[in-house]
Amino acid sequence: MHRDGRPALTIASHAQTPVLTARPELLRLGPRDLRATLFLPAGHRPGDAPLPVLLDPYGGPAMQKVTAAPHWWDHTSQWFADQGFAVLAVDGRGTPGRGPRWEKTVFADIAGPALDDQADALHAAAALRPGLLDLGRVAVRGWSYGGYLAALAVLRRPDVFHAAVAGAPPVEHRLYDTHWKERFLGRPDEHPERYDAASLLPDAPGLRRPLLLIQGLDDDNVLPAHTLRLSAALLAAGRPHEVLPLVGAAHSPSDELVVEHLHHHQLDFLRRALGPGR
Repeated sequence: MHRDGRPALTIASHAQTPVLTARPELLRLGPRDLRATLFLPAGHRPGDAPLPVLLDPYGGPAMQKVTAAPHWWDHTSQWFADQGFAVLAVDGRGTPGRGPRWEKTVFADIAGPALDDQADALHAAAALRPGLLDLGRVAVRGWSYGGYLAALAVLRRPDVFHAAVAGAPPVEHRLYDTHWKERFLGRPDEHPERYDAASLLPDAPGLRRPLLLIQGLDDDNVLPAHTLRLSAALLAAGRPHEVLPLVGAAHSPSDELVVEHLHHHQLDFLRRALGPGR
């Protein structure tokens, strides 16, 4: 730090050194030039057995996960990669950073383009790196809009996605903030068909892949009613699923021990869901 007329000062950093090093590889995939980041396990070598795939997107408006600058979520993706996954984060249509036309692609349809881009990026990455990705074992995990995208993936594209971890997913958009959703879907009284198409509740009877729902019970952003309604619809349809309630947690759990054990819980679920050769 420089101050006029005084010697330069060094600002001390007390940040803890990460226990792992993130090794993201930036990619551009498919005809839409989708921005993606690929994480591989430490020590992985060309010619090793194909890896199960974990898509790790946010994938929605107002947030990029794929950037040249490092972020904390890179370390989370790398941690899952080091457990034996090829982790792929993709910023599809609707995410910021590529101009207004790209962001406005999801107007009136917040599900279709975003989900198509995740599937297309997965297949483009497999074509780019033959023998690396095991397309018979593909999971997706996410939080908030990413959680919605994860649940959407196994409900509407079980041919591509074989398991999902959906954290705090806004599954019924009539329950979400009007100032946010009406920018993309319009008013629900004027365009109910858009809200119907975005809702995951009608898809519940079709679930045939493992799904873990995680919900903070003190979440005042994506209310617990979202997860509870989806779970009720799945139960009414006789579709097995798992629900993990987080007592005292808001939209993003902040307790370090809770976050640590939550990662291990997700890992255990993914290993059970995908299994060898599934």
